[in-house]
Amino acid sequence: MEQGSTVLSIAEGIGAGLARAAIAGKIGEQLIDLRCPLEEDVELQIVTKNDPEAGEIIRHSAEHVMADAVKRLFPKAQVDAGRADHSEKFQYDFLTENPFTPEDLAQIEKEMKKIIKSKAVFTREVVSREEAHALFKGLGEDLKLSRLDDIPEGSEITVFRQGDFVDLCRGPHVQRSDQIGACKLTELAGAYWRGDERNPMLQRVYGTAFATKPELAEYLERLEEAKRRDHRRLGQQLDLFHLDAISPGSPFFHPKGMVIYNELTTYIRELYVKYGYDEVMAPQIVHTDLFKTSGHYENYAEDMFLFETDECEMGVKPMNCPGHAMLFDYGKRSYRELPIRLAEFSRLHRNERSGTLTGLTRVRSFAQDDAHIFCTTDQVEGEIESFFEMLKEVYGALGLDKVHVAVSTRGEKFIGTPEHWDVAEEQLVHACRNAGYEPQIKPGDAAFYAPKVEVDVLDVLGRVWTLGTIQLDMAMPDRFGLRYTAPDGSDVVPEMLHRAILGSLERFIAIYLEHTAGDFPLWLAPVQAVVLPITERHAAYAAKVTAAMKARGLRVVLDDRSEKLGYKIREAEVGKIPVMLVVGDQEEANGTVAPRRRHVEGSGEAVDLDAYAELLAEETRERRS
Repeated sequence: MEQGSTVLSIAEGIGAGLARAAIAGKIGEQLIDLRCPLEEDVELQIVTKNDPEAGEIIRHSAEHVMADAVKRLFPKAQVDAGRADHSEKFQYDFLTENPFTPEDLAQIEKEMKKIIKSKAVFTREVVSREEAHALFKGLGEDLKLSRLDDIPEGSEITVFRQGDFVDLCRGPHVQRSDQIGACKLTELAGAYWRGDERNPMLQRVYGTAFATKPELAEYLERLEEAKRRDHRRLGQQLDLFHLDAISPGSPFFHPKGMVIYNELTTYIRELYVKYGYDEVMAPQIVHTDLFKTSGHYENYAEDMFLFETDECEMGVKPMNCPGHAMLFDYGKRSYRELPIRLAEFSRLHRNERSGTLTGLTRVRSFAQDDAHIFCTTDQVEGEIESFFEMLKEVYGALGLDKVHVAVSTRGEKFIGTPEHWDVAEEQLVHACRNAGYEPQIKPGDAAFYAPKVEVDVLDVLGRVWTLGTIQLDMAMPDRFGLRYTAPDGSDVVPEMLHRAILGSLERFIAIYLEHTAGDFPLWLAPVQAVVLPITERHAAYAAKVTAAMKARGLRVVLDDRSEKLGYKIREAEVGKIPVMLVVGDQEEANGTVAPRRRHVEGSGEAVDLDAYAELLAEETRERRS
C-alpha cells in the first residue's frame, strides 16, 4: 500500500464487505483508528465486530454517543472526561445545573438509540492546540479546555466528531454509530471534578454496549449477579462490618467480621514460621524525614496524613517499607544473616480522596500482609520461588485456582543501569516459569524504581483482581545507605524485595466476599455450625452437642428459640452457615447428630457426635477449601 494509506482504505482495497464490517486496526497489541494513516511497514490486522477486541471500541464509541445524547437533551451541560478502560463499561462526567434523575437516564438512553439508528459517521481530525482551544471555547466547554492543558506540548491532538458532537480523543472509534449493536445505561453517580472534593460535583453516567443484543443480555445478567454479591450488601446481611460517615474510608468490623480478619492473619502468621519470616512493628507516626529519604514525600505526600507537632512535620505511615529499611539498618549486617525477611500487620493510613472511597476495596485505614526481604543478588530468584510456593499454598486454601501472572519491565524513566534491570527482569521471568506460570510481559509498565510480578486472580464473575505482588526495588536500599558485609569484607548494597500475598486485608475480604457470595470455606466461616433442636425437649442434648463442638475449637452456636425448625433452617441458610446440626429423639437416644452441609446433596443422615465433631475440627485445621 502507499505510504499514508489509512486502515479503512486498506480494508476497502481487500474487499467492500470487509470495509463495511471494519471497526478498527490492530498493530501488535495496539488498537488504532480506521482513519489513521500508516507511515511505515507494519503487520496489520483489520478488526471487525467478531473479534475479541471489538467490544472495547464499541463501548468507547457508545460513550461518545451518550455524550452526544446528553448535549442534545441538556444543551447547557458541560462535558468532562470519559473513561480510559472500556473493557466492560463506559462513562462520562457532566457539569449540569441540576442532578440527573432516573427519568433523565431513560431519556438519554432513548436518544442514544436514535443516534445509533441514524448511522452517524465518526470522523477523526488532527488539530493544533490553538484550533482545539478555539473550538472548545466557542462551545463553552470550560472543563474541556482544562483537559486540553493536560496534553503534553508536542503531542498530537485529535478530535472525533459524529453528528454535531465533538470531543478531544485519541480513539479508536467505529466507522458508524450503527456498528454499536446494543447499549444500556446502567447507573448514575456523583463524582468530584478530578476526584477532589474541593471541586464541583459532576454527574457521572455509566453504561455499556456490545456488538449484539445477546451479548448485552449476558453482561446485564452478570451485572445483576454482581449486585447480589456486592460486598457492602453482604457485609450488612451477614453482620460482618459497616461503614459510617463519622469515619469515611474506615470500616467498623463486627465480631463476625473480625473472625474472618483474624483467621486470615493467623493463617499468614503460621506460614511466616514455615517460610522463615520474622514479624516486626515499626512506629505509626514518624518524622517526615523518613519519607523524604524513601522518596515517598516527593511522590506521595498528597496521599499522606501529615501534621505539625513540636515545631516539626510528622506523618502517619502509609506503607511499611521505609520502617523496614530502618530496621535492617539497625546494627551491622553480615552476608551470613541474609536473607532477612521482615513482615508486619500494623495499620496503614492513606488520605484517599473521598470520591474514590468504595466500601472495603478503597479505604483510608487498612493492614497489609506485606513483607520485605533483604538478600544477596544470588538469593533473589530463590526468594521469588519461595514467594510463589507460599502464594500457591494460601490461594489453594482459599479455593482461588484461576491465576495469571505478569511481569512489568522498565519504561523510559528508570533509576539504575539498564544492565541491572535486564538481570532483574530476567530473574523475575525465570522464577515465574519455575513456579509453573508463563508470565505476560508488560513492556514499560514498571515503576521507575522496580520491575514487578503481578499475580491476577479471576473471580467467579470473570473479573480480574491483582492480589499477590513481588517487586525488586532498585532505589530504596541505596537511598537509605543499606549495606551488609560480604565474604571479602567489602560493604555491599542488599537487594530488597517487596511482597504481598493477599495485599490489603480489607480489599481482599471485599473481593473474597463477592467471589464466594459469603459462602466461606468451613475454616474461615464466622459461624461454622448451628445446632438446631427439633423441639424444646431436645434443648439439653442440643446444649451437649454444642459443648462437644466448642471443646474442639469449633465456632458453634445453639439456636434453642421456640421457633419452628423450618424457620430456623431458613435463617441459617440466609446466614450462610456451612453446617446445620439437627437433633431430635433419635439423635439423643443414639448420641448422634444429623448434619446438613450447605450445597452438599444427601447430607442429613445421622452420624456419631464425637466422630463428626472431630471430622469438622480436622477439616478446619487443614484449612480445606
